[in-house]
Amino acid sequence: MIPAEWLDEASQLLADRVRRTPLTHDAGWNIYLKWENRQTTGSFKLRGATNKILSLLPWERERGLVAASAGNHGQGVAWAAREVGAQTTIFASKHAVPAKLEAMRSLGADVRLVPGGYELAERTAQQYAAEYHQTWISPYNDARVIAGQATLGLELMDQLPDSPEVCLVPVGGGGLIAGLGLAFSRMRQRPRLIGVQSEASPFFYELFHKGSQENVTELPSLADGLSGAVEEGSITLPLVRKYVDDIILVKETDVEEAIAVAWYRWGETIEGSAAAALAAVISGKVSGHPAVVILTGGNIQPEIHQNILRQYDAGRKSG
Repeated sequence: MIPAEWLDEASQLLADRVRRTPLTHDAGWNIYLKWENRQTTGSFKLRGATNKILSLLPWERERGLVAASAGNHGQGVAWAAREVGAQTTIFASKHAVPAKLEAMRSLGADVRLVPGGYELAERTAQQYAAEYHQTWISPYNDARVIAGQATLGLELMDQLPDSPEVCLVPVGGGGLIAGLGLAFSRMRQRPRLIGVQSEASPFFYELFHKGSQENVTELPSLADGLSGAVEEGSITLPLVRKYVDDIILVKETDVEEAIAVAWYRWGETIEGSAAAALAAVISGKVSGHPAVVILTGGNIQPEIHQNILRQYDAGRKSG
């Protein structure tokens, strides 16, 4: 489905363009933490977007690029487009994190807001790309994007001193966890690969366990980058079924706690989407150590971050 050599090509293309993010070990909890919040744009999404855009033919870039994003994919697309001199239009929900919207604009993207959530932004963006004959850059439903995300897994394999028992990965459209599955398939003893979503937006959870995302109720979520329905027929679906061992849900309160723990325990700022994976550890949803926790990004609205920290600190003092 995705040739193995595409992963190696992605590693070569991205070698001088994306950061090799740190991997740390917490001996008390016996977990490894992969800090993609330290990536150039504050998120792993830079990997897939850059690999896709660098793989395009010149005429595909020249006619303009179109994406839909909650913020992180859009920043990756805008950053890579600026590197190659391409024009970019990004559709996002008007409810998206303001800091993410401003970051996309600061990278040169033409950001257009839609009144609904991510699903409407994606549909509008695809229609726009088709109408104006521009190049659509999916955040997950694209083989080159997935190959780019797989470089996180290849990097991780090089950094780990031993074989972990489990790897916890936030899941939205499935591009990252599909890429990790492809990368880990090269390991002699691969970890159990477990995806994590918030109960507030369990689309991929329902697809994985029930084969359908119809009638899923979506609520507001701190894990905004994981929200929204999965595109019908997405290439990530068969890859997730092949490589992923389970997808689990965490509560929004667990996501909040994980954001605070990341700051107070390690001094790291993470966003809600990244916190979902750590929440699975904190809430005891997953057994098996050592575990690897993928912290996918750090682009959280500063005021929201501060409010979560104040509430958590107040709770610790009163407790």
